[in-house]
Order: sequence, then structure tokens, then C-alpha cells
Amino acid sequence: MSKPATDGPAPQPDFVALKKSFDENLTNGQRADIRRARTPDDLGIVPAVYRLLSPKQRPTIHWLRVVYFLPYGKHAPGAGPLGRQCAQAEINEMRLFQVVRSEAPNDLAYLRRIVQQVGPTLDWQAFGKSLFYWGKKEKRRLLEDFFLSA
Repeated sequence: MSKPATDGPAPQPDFVALKKSFDENLTNGQRADIRRARTPDDLGIVPAVYRLLSPKQRPTIHWLRVVYFLPYGKHAPGAGPLGRQCAQAEINEMRLFQVVRSEAPNDLAYLRRIVQQVGPTLDWQAFGKSLFYWGKKEKRRLLEDFFLSA
């Protein structure tokens, strides 16, 4: 039995467009509602999330993780990875180990505090992808970027 023909790999989500939509289309109050969320799961009942995502897009945990970070960090194509920016901002390495060793949702809450402190300019396509597929591999890359940039 032959495999059905495909059009290639599934298209990657456009995290830059999501960040742009967050910045341009949501009101200050709607952005504040997203900032107030203590965990990504809390965003499942925030109306602004449904306005932000496309009408056919369910707010899965993958999307909620990305939306959780949208209020923090500006976008610039080709910006350095977050780990390198944390090293440049002299973030204590123990805070990064706290992120890596923690389980969800605490790991993302710790990471968001770091991002708030650093105030980075991020390449949202790369950063959004790492949040969307957040797991051991992405945590390790964060640490590697931190230590290899020192």
C-alpha cells in the first residue's frame, strides 16, 4: 500500500504575525488581561486570547504558552537567543537551572519572570517556536545558549 502524496511538511505557525496582532489589535485592557494570567492555563478563559487567535484555532496549551509571553519582549528579526541575552544581562545561572529543573507550569512562570527582568528583543519566530514546542530540548538549548555565550 502506498502512502498518500503530501504537500510537504506542515506549515509553521507565524509567531511574528501573532506578536504583531497582539501589539496592534488588542486594547490596553485586553493586553493587561493576558499579563495578569499566573499560568498559561489561566489564559483559557481570557476573551482576548480568542480575539488574538484565528477563528478556527483552538487555544491549545501550545498556543497558550506562546500567548503567555506576548506582553514581554519586542520583536526584531535575527535577534539573539534568550539564553545569550540572559548572560549579557548577568542573570544568575541558578535562576535558569530553576527553569530547567521545574515542571509545568512553574517552569514557564520562572522563565516569564526572567524575561520580564531582561526585557529582551527577540526573534519571535524562533522564540515562539521554542515556546510552542516547550520541553526538555528547548530547556537545554536555553542553558546552552547561556553558557556558550559567556
